[in-house]
Amino acid sequence: MSDKKSILLIHTGGTIGMMKDPLTGSLVPFDFSSVVESIPELSKFGHNIDSVQFDPPIDSSDIHPGFWTRIAEIIEKNYSNYHGFVILHGTDTMAYSASALSFMLENLSKPVIFTGSQLPIGTLRTDARENLITSIEIAASYENGMPIVPEVCIYFESKLYRGNRTTKVNAEHFNAFQSANYPYLAKAGVDLVYNREFIRYPKNIEPLLVHHKFSDQLTILKLFPGINRRYMDTILGIENLRAVILETYGSGNAPSEDWFIKRIKKAVDKGIILLDVTQCSRGSVELGRYETSRTLLEAGVISGYDITTEAATTKLMILLAQKLETQEIKMLLNKSLKGEISPH
Repeated sequence: MSDKKSILLIHTGGTIGMMKDPLTGSLVPFDFSSVVESIPELSKFGHNIDSVQFDPPIDSSDIHPGFWTRIAEIIEKNYSNYHGFVILHGTDTMAYSASALSFMLENLSKPVIFTGSQLPIGTLRTDARENLITSIEIAASYENGMPIVPEVCIYFESKLYRGNRTTKVNAEHFNAFQSANYPYLAKAGVDLVYNREFIRYPKNIEPLLVHHKFSDQLTILKLFPGINRRYMDTILGIENLRAVILETYGSGNAPSEDWFIKRIKKAVDKGIILLDVTQCSRGSVELGRYETSRTLLEAGVISGYDITTEAATTKLMILLAQKLETQEIKMLLNKSLKGEISPH
């Protein structure tokens, strides 16, 4: 392949896509069809940069699986025509979207980079320009005809993270994301330095396969001191419920009171999958390490290890939508499919 690469920008919405109207002073959508003209630095790459824009742009708080399908279908339709893809997205749900795309895009062998900004692209102190420029550089980075980062990532404030390992942790500062349980894949400074030993590379290059379907038959049950029976009964009694992400304390701990364990066991006996995910940003679920988690293990709760809530949610949505037996889903939840879980 030549040094000139073709990159597709997919603008879904978010802060990055706004600029001030010089007449009114109000924020209006930025036209990414002329992005190279508006950001002259991009022309120095010498790449062919095209764009697709959601009309109207979507605030990330309104993102749902239907939009993930739209993004995936754009990539699927254009997969053979571009070397890499950059998705402009609001920060609030970016970690969910990046996690979802990582599971949707089976056999991915090209870069898919999510980015956004804390300030609009048209403001003076914006972080949008650097995030966009470096995301494009990463998406176009190839060696020996192969991409350096052939996976779904988030690039933000000088660091590239695996998409399904990230969580938004800051609403005010430019360093909005963290990957608490997995190292960053690259860092941009004077040079763009890749941590290649942490990047996932496909064993074989196979045709892209896109999972389009999602299930909404799941919920999140966050534990808190004082949780009561009525709350538990309401959550676990949701009609057609198939899975619960149980957000526990520490290394997977939960109340050991008899009434609590009985409700957990009853849900498992009904065929509901209960996935234990820690509320801590760092560390892993270790069912059985303490007495307060051993009872969950005995009741049939399965460990989420160090998976994020965002990755657990989207992974379950996709697995539940497939024609799989409950036992097979449990097995896949305990397995790292796209690097979302550390070896255990």
